[in-house]
Amino acid sequence: MAEPLDRYDAELTTPGMVILELDAADKIDAATQLAERMHAAGRISDLEGFLKHVNAREHQLATGLPGGIGLPHARSEFVSRTSIAVGVTKYGRALDFGAADGPATVILLIATPASSFSEHLEVLATLARSLSKESFRESLRRAYDPEVIAELINSSLVFFDH
Repeated sequence: MAEPLDRYDAELTTPGMVILELDAADKIDAATQLAERMHAAGRISDLEGFLKHVNAREHQLATGLPGGIGLPHARSEFVSRTSIAVGVTKYGRALDFGAADGPATVILLIATPASSFSEHLEVLATLARSLSKESFRESLRRAYDPEVIAELINSSLVFFDH
C-alpha cells in the first residue's frame, strides 16, 4: 500500500537519492542510475518493472523542460511512496530529454504510486513551477552537496501553493 503524501513532511528525496557528477550515456541510462538509488532506498520494489513504466512514458512525450531540466516520471505499482531522485550531470555533459532549448544538466526522476494520480500531477506541477525559476535551477546546479540538493527539492514541495 502506498504511503499518502504529507505536504508538510515531504521527504521526497534524500541525500542517498542524489547523484552528483552523473555520467550517463543517454536519458535511459540516467533514469536507470537514478531509479537504482530509489530501489536501494526502498522506494521501488521492482527496478526493471518501474523502468519499463518510465521508458514507456518517455516514448509518449518528451520530458525535457526549458533551462536544462530533464523530468522523467512515472506512476507505477512498484513505487511504495512518492519519491524524487536527482542527478546533476558531470561538467560539460548534458542529456537530450527533448526540450526545445537543448539538453539537460539536471535530471529529476519522479516516481509515484500507481493509485496516486492527483498527487503525481501535484508534484509535477509544483516542481515545474519551482524549476521555471532560473535561481532555483542554478541552486541545484551549483550545490555540491547531496544534502543541500535534497533540502532544496524537499522544501520546494512543502509549500504547494507558493
